[in-house]
Amino acid sequence: MASIDALSAKPERTLAQSRAGVRVWLFALAGLVFAMVLVGGATRLTESGLSITQWKPVTGVLPPLSAADWQAEFDRYKQIPQYAELNPDMTLDGFKTIFWWEWSHRLLARIVGLVYILPALWFWARGAFKGALGRQIAFATALLALEPIVGWWMVSSGLSERTEVAQERLALHLLIAAGVFGTLIYAAVGLSERKRAACRRGFATAGAVFAILVYVQLGLGALVAGLRSGLIYNTWPLMGPSFLPAEAFNAGDAPLNDPATAQFDHRLVAYAVLAFALAQALAALRPGPRPLARRAVALAAVASLQVALGVATLLFLAPVPLALAHQAVALVLFGLAAAHWSATRGESG
Repeated sequence: MASIDALSAKPERTLAQSRAGVRVWLFALAGLVFAMVLVGGATRLTESGLSITQWKPVTGVLPPLSAADWQAEFDRYKQIPQYAELNPDMTLDGFKTIFWWEWSHRLLARIVGLVYILPALWFWARGAFKGALGRQIAFATALLALEPIVGWWMVSSGLSERTEVAQERLALHLLIAAGVFGTLIYAAVGLSERKRAACRRGFATAGAVFAILVYVQLGLGALVAGLRSGLIYNTWPLMGPSFLPAEAFNAGDAPLNDPATAQFDHRLVAYAVLAFALAQALAALRPGPRPLARRAVALAAVASLQVALGVATLLFLAPVPLALAHQAVALVLFGLAAAHWSATRGESG
């Protein structure tokens, strides 16, 4: 009898070990995506994204290795409008600075691909991707496959008639990366083996709505960055003399091409995110599961910090350190929201 019990326990231990391995892989991969997005943000803020004018998925991993290679790369950059209109006095050393930002961003993207593909194939061969986890991995795979294509589509928009990339393509590029990041965290938290206390189903719905709201705000933030909307109406809580500036919503395709509308929308959704987070925390603090309350309070605290960083970034004319901190905390907030959604869904199920 004991031997039969031991045999039945062995598959359970193997399954638990497999789940633990997948969970560690997912969290590690999410960390790499987080780093890639931050370097991408720095690339945008330093106007470095157009420094590499060619897309070489394999050979592009190597940077210029000689003085002649550097000069050839610089000569290619000189042929695009950004150099002629914004950087006509740039030296080779100055070019190297922006080149390294973009190269680092692309290198991180390649690392993410390797860290994703190889372990994924190994886990898949062992039958680790089944049910909901399998669907989540398939979704993340589709997004990751799309990301470099959209990335080059974004870069190509700034190589002929513009001095920067198209803001709507920038937003899409960020949203795909954030979608991968959130999916990885959602899946990893869903594999947790800790004992969970049951909570009301309404909190799972609220968790989903909050995560989606933060996701929308990420896209609006990318539009603000792409349109340089943070360099106008550097006052708060009003935009100049009024709550709604006169020129907002006058463009037919606003906010995609209208800086004032983009900033106004970004402000409004920020207020909605903060109000939602505070209301969710207050509701969770009533008698109920402590893990739920801790997560909700953490979300409210990070949302408050994010709004404060956003106001400071605006008032100080978007300096690079503040703008990067604002983007980093936004991604942290979204990651926490995805984790909260996954955990709360499990608790209510």
